[in-house]
Amino acid sequence: MKQTQTKLEWCTPSSAKSSDVETQLNCLVQEIRKCTACAHKLPLGPRPVLHVSPHARLLIAGQAPGTRVHETGVSFNDASGDRLRGWLGMSRDVFYDSNRVAILPMALCYPGVLPKGGDRPPPPECASLWRERILALLPNLRLTLLVGSYAQNYVLGKGKVYERTEHFQDFLPQYFPLPHPSWRTGAWERKTPMFQEKIIPALRREVARALAD
Repeated sequence: MKQTQTKLEWCTPSSAKSSDVETQLNCLVQEIRKCTACAHKLPLGPRPVLHVSPHARLLIAGQAPGTRVHETGVSFNDASGDRLRGWLGMSRDVFYDSNRVAILPMALCYPGVLPKGGDRPPPPECASLWRERILALLPNLRLTLLVGSYAQNYVLGKGKVYERTEHFQDFLPQYFPLPHPSWRTGAWERKTPMFQEKIIPALRREVARALAD
């Protein structure tokens, strides 16, 4: 199926070239909201979910929306989000303040589940179409949290999630790799005491540094 990008009438060439980054980003987000490039793959249809602002200092790069996120249109609005906010020591108010925290998953719509269970991988078309265009309009980012294998592999190349997390300092100051905050991570957490003893304190320090004025 041919990929197409829906153009909004008000997203004219002049607005797209505006020197006002916020205008450009708002235009791009409205274009994304109308995207149907992956519609034939999406069991619940397209509903792109992202939270971005050119003022954001911290970027959370996750996998793709789950069913609850698809229903509510709010990123990480589920148990995984609660766990991630716990790792960060961050309130919902700060987490969802797009002027401080941008949330941009590798795929913006819910991809469905595999026949034997588990989430389908994020369709690669989504990142190809939109990701670099969005990042170009987030000029104030100081730190990116690479949450899960898909975000890590996209940015850093193929590797092992837990190994990268344990060696997080190798990727600072630009990136901080983390496992996906699902219940499946619990077993690894329990047998990896350094996660709570070393990684979480370092994560909170780096996030505080990124968000500091």
